[in-house]
Amino acid sequence: MTTHKIETKTYRVRRNREEEEMARVEPNHMGIDIISGREGHICRKADDVKPGITGNPQRAKRAAITRGIDDASISCDTDSVAGAVSQRACVFCGARVVINPIADALHLIHGPIGCSAYTWDIRGSLSSGTELHRLSFSTDLRERDVIFGGEQKLEAALLELIARHEPQGAFVYSTCIVGIIGDDLKAVCARVAEATGIPVIPVQSEGFRGNKNAGYKAACEALFKLIGRDREGEPVPLSINILGDFNLAGEIWIIRDYLRRMGIGVVANISGDSRVADVARAHTASLNVVQCSGSMTHLAKMMQAEYGIPFIRVSWLGTEDMSRSLIQIASFFENPSIKARTEELIGEELAAVEPKLEFYRRRLAGKKAAVYVGGAFKAISLIKSFRAIGMTVAVVGSQTGKQHDYEEIRREADPGTVIIDDANPLELAQLIDTLEIDIFVGGVKERPVAYKLGVAFCDHNHERKKPLEGFTGMLNFAQEVHSSIASPVWLWIPRGEAAGRDTAWSKAAREEAAREEGTREVRHG
Repeated sequence: MTTHKIETKTYRVRRNREEEEMARVEPNHMGIDIISGREGHICRKADDVKPGITGNPQRAKRAAITRGIDDASISCDTDSVAGAVSQRACVFCGARVVINPIADALHLIHGPIGCSAYTWDIRGSLSSGTELHRLSFSTDLRERDVIFGGEQKLEAALLELIARHEPQGAFVYSTCIVGIIGDDLKAVCARVAEATGIPVIPVQSEGFRGNKNAGYKAACEALFKLIGRDREGEPVPLSINILGDFNLAGEIWIIRDYLRRMGIGVVANISGDSRVADVARAHTASLNVVQCSGSMTHLAKMMQAEYGIPFIRVSWLGTEDMSRSLIQIASFFENPSIKARTEELIGEELAAVEPKLEFYRRRLAGKKAAVYVGGAFKAISLIKSFRAIGMTVAVVGSQTGKQHDYEEIRREADPGTVIIDDANPLELAQLIDTLEIDIFVGGVKERPVAYKLGVAFCDHNHERKKPLEGFTGMLNFAQEVHSSIASPVWLWIPRGEAAGRDTAWSKAAREEAAREEGTREVRHG
């Protein structure tokens, strides 16, 4: 009994010390609090980091840099600091959001019900046909299953669901508990595939394996098992696969229409508005076009090694990157007719949107934005998009960026821009407040941070309802940014008065917008 008390006391002392250390914050030169374990997150021009001088190893790599102030390399693509309340998701979530938009497949989560509830309909991807992907299925593992194993439950669930819904394929996602108890997903999936005659693919996405990037890799490896099942498929000339577009708000339909006008066919969308059969014959395309490089580059590299299909990185966001991407695709095929049609398409689309964008440039000139998104490719395009409407980006960061992504961001960003990786709500809130940001661009987890501070917000992630890709998407983006900043709600937000914000600007912007353009609701068929 005495021994137990001593051990308990020792544990409590150790735990209290850990909690105190985690709670300790250290302000830097910008007045931003840094959670212990995240030192250098907002960089300081430290004397101990100089060429040829060995300094503190924790400061040799930075979790954030300020361009023009500190040129140390950013620390990225690492596991989050425990207890720092990262905005990142787990490995399972990373895999789920990549594969889930395949609309005619069954998506079964082998794990506790909480994993399924957390990721239900997480992408909001639209489908032009079946919507089986909108249903969330789980084996709902309980204590008994953890003790005795969940393989029998998984096999029974698969057979029942396949018989009831008649999917064209199935994906089975592993979660943390499954990795711990050791259920053999591969063996179960193989038996069910043989019994049902459809591909049943395990996704090895145990949450504790790493960060969200590891989930992207697990998803790519699962998708690769499906690609090439139709080995007899003939190569399709003048065709591409679109990798990394998830058809939020119907955006992939806009892009496919551009490609149709250029004279280029699409074999498979991976994975927005996708079908199992399309993915299976993706190896017949001439080129892979990677939109979300963070989630799909691994798949593109595997397809290049196995099938010899080259790939290029593109971005459909903003008029500048959209134009460059279409030209890049046309140049690959070296077809004069495609090149001419591409130039004509770009000219027509720019002529349609540029006069309307000019209105927003006048109203938004000088305003400041903060950008924190999942993939770094999107952050780069958003810097250009804001610049195109007269705004500057004062803070930019991502959850999953790699070193080469941040080097590109550094080149694109204005001097003084704070570049941040794997931020937490405390850091984001203090940056927004300190730098007097006018609008914050992020996803569903970032929205409360902005609204609690009385700052306008633009959802550029899973839950957006208007397309923001393509030329029309850029116009929608400008409209949303303008309407969010100029909303009358900020007249009643305490931060607006405390910060001395130009509330008259909001009123003038609303009046002029109504006078010149009415509601200016931009709709797309």
